[in-house]
Amino acid sequence: MGVPVPALVIAVFGLVVVAYVSVSRRLERWHITAPIVFTLVGTVIGLVAAEPPEAAQVHRLAELTLALILFRDAAQVRPRQLQSDAAVCARLLLLGLPLTILFGFVVARLLMPGIGTWLALLVAAALAPTDAGLGAATVLNPVVPVRIRRILNVESGLNDGLSTPVVLFAIAAAGGAEAGSAGTFGAAVAELAVGVLVGVLVGAGCGRLLSSAQRLAHIGSGLLSVGTLAVPLACYYGAIAIHGNGFVAAFVAGIAFAAAFLAAATPTPSGRPADEQALEFAEWTSTALGYAVWALFGAVGVARLGTVDAWRGPAFAFLSLTALRMIPVALVLVGSRLRSLTVLYIGWFGPRGLASVVFALIAVETLLATPELEAAIGTVTITVLLSVVLHGVTAGPWARNYGRWVTRTGPAEELRLG
Repeated sequence: MGVPVPALVIAVFGLVVVAYVSVSRRLERWHITAPIVFTLVGTVIGLVAAEPPEAAQVHRLAELTLALILFRDAAQVRPRQLQSDAAVCARLLLLGLPLTILFGFVVARLLMPGIGTWLALLVAAALAPTDAGLGAATVLNPVVPVRIRRILNVESGLNDGLSTPVVLFAIAAAGGAEAGSAGTFGAAVAELAVGVLVGVLVGAGCGRLLSSAQRLAHIGSGLLSVGTLAVPLACYYGAIAIHGNGFVAAFVAGIAFAAAFLAAATPTPSGRPADEQALEFAEWTSTALGYAVWALFGAVGVARLGTVDAWRGPAFAFLSLTALRMIPVALVLVGSRLRSLTVLYIGWFGPRGLASVVFALIAVETLLATPELEAAIGTVTITVLLSVVLHGVTAGPWARNYGRWVTRTGPAEELRLG
């Protein structure tokens, strides 16, 4: 008999969070990550629950989580990081990311012609952004050169925001809009422009206000991070209220907030950098919401694995994690003077994670259920599942092996700090 009370499911989820946190360090040693745990928990809940999660609730949670992630990731990218590694980051984001989407679109159309043009674009764009959280053992491992960790972190922090407009356009087009019409294209451009404007004005304005208040000691103890958490909420829902793109607003606000706050902030009494303290609540809130999204991914997405073609979906998933990521990375890094092993390392550690999951959940709750949509979401699901396992297991060992190679060979470009 299924579990009849949704409240019980939420209670069980809360207890699992407590249990996971209690043994998280030990699980890390066994390469068992939070996405693995909560996807498994969500799958079990989805199998035993009497009713699936309500569509409206899933949609709201997915959108809110993505807005916080976009703001947090953008705000954590420091201007000095972009300056010191601007050339490599620009290659990966402005050339590599579009190539990944293009290659993914072409392969999706060839392997899965039945899903149509716009769902193929949705699959390609949803699986283009990377998630540094799944490769934390790479991004945080001190044996990996600082520059390479920084490049991976900047790429992961910005590529989800750059992919978002493409994903939303694909969802709108798949929903029946005349994607080729001038009116639809003009409306999409107008929404992006409004989102950018809201993000710049609200993000920079709030950043300057909070930094000034922090400098004058007008902020109550511990409340700086609370004020910062409210910024992406104001940007996201404010942009939607005036018919703008809320996700773009949240992403741009993160960049504008960080730039304005860092320009005027002063060191905190605790000695911690002011920007770290400001983002602390947003970081932990998005982490907690991320656990819930992974669980929903298990409950809603994994159920669609039965709709995936016996070989086409897994074949696309394998290509997405290998050739469709590695070939664009290799092409755009030609002439960067990075060694071949480093290019391979960067290419492999492009795990698909929370952004892809949120994009899939938004598509599920926005579009009408059709066999084509089920196949597309199933393909995204199996790709993310494969990435969760493969990247989670290989992050630690590959980082250590790569670090030993760097120590042995001393590559100058990889070890350059500025």
